[in-house]
Amino acid sequence: MQSLSRHSLRLAKRPLSSQMRQISTSRPAKAGLGPASVGLLAAAALAFGVYSLDARSAVQEYVVCPLIRALTTAEQGHNLGILCLKTGLYPRLFSDVDDPLLKVDVFGKTLSNPIGMAAGFDKHGEAIDALFSLGFSYVEIGSITPEPQPGNPKPRFFRLSQDDAVINRYGFNSVGHWAVLARLRERFAKLHTKHPDATLNSFQDNKFLAINLGKNKTGDEVEDYLAGVHNFGPYADALVINVSSPNTPGLRDLQNEAKLTNLLTKVVKERNSLEGELIDPSRKPPVLVKVAPDLTEAEIESIAQSAKDAKIDGIIMSNTTVQRPVDQLITKGDIVNETGGLSGKPLKPIALKAFRTLRKYTKDSDLVLVGCGGISSGKDALEFARAGATFVEFYTAFAYQGPGITRKIKDEITEELKREGKTWMEIVGSDDK
Repeated sequence: MQSLSRHSLRLAKRPLSSQMRQISTSRPAKAGLGPASVGLLAAAALAFGVYSLDARSAVQEYVVCPLIRALTTAEQGHNLGILCLKTGLYPRLFSDVDDPLLKVDVFGKTLSNPIGMAAGFDKHGEAIDALFSLGFSYVEIGSITPEPQPGNPKPRFFRLSQDDAVINRYGFNSVGHWAVLARLRERFAKLHTKHPDATLNSFQDNKFLAINLGKNKTGDEVEDYLAGVHNFGPYADALVINVSSPNTPGLRDLQNEAKLTNLLTKVVKERNSLEGELIDPSRKPPVLVKVAPDLTEAEIESIAQSAKDAKIDGIIMSNTTVQRPVDQLITKGDIVNETGGLSGKPLKPIALKAFRTLRKYTKDSDLVLVGCGGISSGKDALEFARAGATFVEFYTAFAYQGPGITRKIKDEITEELKREGKTWMEIVGSDDK
């Protein structure tokens, strides 16, 4: 204590400036960021940036997608997604090599995997190549109507976020044949120059571009579809006749056996009259019909018979549902009762049940069945495959889980196929055995 007091006394007798110099020199130096630390921080920031740009990163599903849902209405979010895709402002799959186990033999061609984007997402054909780059082997644009039409009044698209579901009553909003044709012609000219040896309108190896055709609200129930076949046949790897949207008055009436057989017979005749696809004049696009899940077994049987009689190539089951399985929905309130078609996870059991009924009446034919409705995982896709789906499509899950979902589902399927020691094609229709 005495020595400390003497030291303090000596310090007190010194000039103030001298005291301050001693105090400042006796303090420990401030900790600073050295070059190594700065380098590590920069590397970490760069790594996070790259990670965030990877479509498979958790940031996409758990940060970006919820943020978009929080800041936009359902339709605004949909439009924003298309805008990002068509302008290139979207995360990429840095590695997307499909395992040979996933190959699909269909329509005399091979798809690299069984995962497709359903119609309704890219209605006007604005984001085709971006969707292919995110891992889809089949991209279906549309529905496209002959004349432009605005669709139903807004609001017409509603999120049931707790259920990973949506209700839409868009009503075939379309820019019309000529606007989409102009876009497809420009795309064809650009890509054909780059890939003169391409054999598919997708301009992607082992991938299909499908075009979904609709009718105008006041259009002719046959002529509108024939115009679509004539105009889009040369640009399509597959054509889809949509008679199952619940949002166009009278459209689902076309699923009546007599009307459907008449329509599909004329569609096939129009397809057969085409000179061929632009990319491959020796080939004419296969024709599929997309039907609703809200049908009785007798109605599904009649649709199967119409497809056989008209000699089309396949059936997509299903479109959205007008049913409301309220006992299975977490979302409550008036939004559940909004008019329109329900899609997303709650649709899956309804669609799968209808699909199995369809398979019952088509397994003795050459019709290709495509599964669609509520698919959001590899397990879901495999269920449809075992029930008879040659490949599957989804849309709503893409909006909820983000752009990495395609790769995620393909990885889940591959893992299960390896566990079983089988290929995708070996499990298609295995429930029949």
